Amino acid sequence: MKEQYVRDLGEGMRVDSLFSLRSRDIRSARTGDPYLSLEVSDCSGAIPAVMFRPSSAEEALPIGSVVRIRGVVSTYRGVRRVSIDALRPVETFDPRDLLPSGLRDREEMLGELRSAVKRIRDVRLRSVARAVFGAPGFIGSFASCPAGTGRHHAYVGGLLEHTLAVAALCETLASSYPRADHDLLLTAALLHDVGKTEELSFASSFEYTDAGRLVGHVVLGERIVSRAIEGLARPLPDELGLRLIHAVLAHHGERQWGAPCEPCSLEALLLHHADNLDAQAAAFLDAVSGAAVLEQSWSDRGSPFGRALLVPTAATGAVRRECA
Repeated sequence: MKEQYVRDLGEGMRVDSLFSLRSRDIRSARTGDPYLSLEVSDCSGAIPAVMFRPSSAEEALPIGSVVRIRGVVSTYRGVRRVSIDALRPVETFDPRDLLPSGLRDREEMLGELRSAVKRIRDVRLRSVARAVFGAPGFIGSFASCPAGTGRHHAYVGGLLEHTLAVAALCETLASSYPRADHDLLLTAALLHDVGKTEELSFASSFEYTDAGRLVGHVVLGERIVSRAIEGLARPLPDELGLRLIHAVLAHHGERQWGAPCEPCSLEALLLHHADNLDAQAAAFLDAVSGAAVLEQSWSDRGSPFGRALLVPTAATGAVRRECA
């Protein structure tokens, strides 16, 4: 394990450690000389950095690179940052030093996923879920993928944790609304975000792939599910397939939120609200995490929600993220 983490960097501290390069801009100083404005991160957080008089090789370092930084922590306009003296790429590193991880055990969550698939009583829909999760190499990627790059479940295993929470919410909703098709809703819940395995890269930092930026996980997920349906030995009835695909495509709810279509079925509507509820609750817990660690009752007003938030009693243990 590396010895220095972002969370431990204080003003005046010398820095000599590995970090992921999250962003990189070339800017001009008042003298006209170029400098690098960077953001670097590890499993404990992110911090801005600056490097004056960079070489052409340093200017060309791609975002997502793992780099060794030597420098000192300074404060500029009240913001802590690293003033870099030396910067070079490295190829040998431990991803656990760089990527945050959730608190839940991976094998335990995979067991819950398998149990959820078994609860799909309709053998036709269950075969779709098994075809997706059973594709070569897919489950490993799905279990490691974050659910996002920042707002919610942005850690190793976040996608699996989010999926299980949405599936549990949907099963509760199905019991409250008997006219909803339990099996269709549960299948859609388990598959709604599978496109994130192609939308996000997570080798050394959480970034969007080209496909993620150009197409997005909603459409990428529809393609994965459609391919699974097409490959079934026993064809799925067209109407059932359309209802499943519709729920996947509509789970963001509104076109302005990235939904190619808005929910037109009860199952799609329930999935959308379950997905949004879990995302918002996870984002809330992340927003109050700092205040919870400090044993404060309220977060500051600078939260992503635009207001101070009341810290739940059990928030401290629920929101702390560990290095993978």
